[in-house]
Amino acid sequence: MATANAKVLSSATSKDEALSWLMAGEITVEDYKRWDASKTVQSALRCKVSEKGAISVYGLSAKWPVTLYVGQWERLIEYIPQLVEFAKANNGKLSRK
Repeated sequence: MATANAKVLSSATSKDEALSWLMAGEITVEDYKRWDASKTVQSALRCKVSEKGAISVYGLSAKWPVTLYVGQWERLIEYIPQLVEFAKANNGKLSRK
């Protein structure tokens, strides 16, 4: 049962934070399982055609899709090898979410 001091899990809550709350008894096992399952669903990528005819990719961000027109997607896809090399070269400076 939730108490007045119970923590609230959200999409911004990190896994480490949620586990620490679980271990401290600030959330229930059921709360954690429900939150963890919702994180998995959010991470699944899916596409949709926007009202303006662009392609929106959902699941990369908790709130907003990445939306580009077909020509932009084509340019980005062609650029992927350079992007991968850039990411490798700058790996120490990059953050992971």
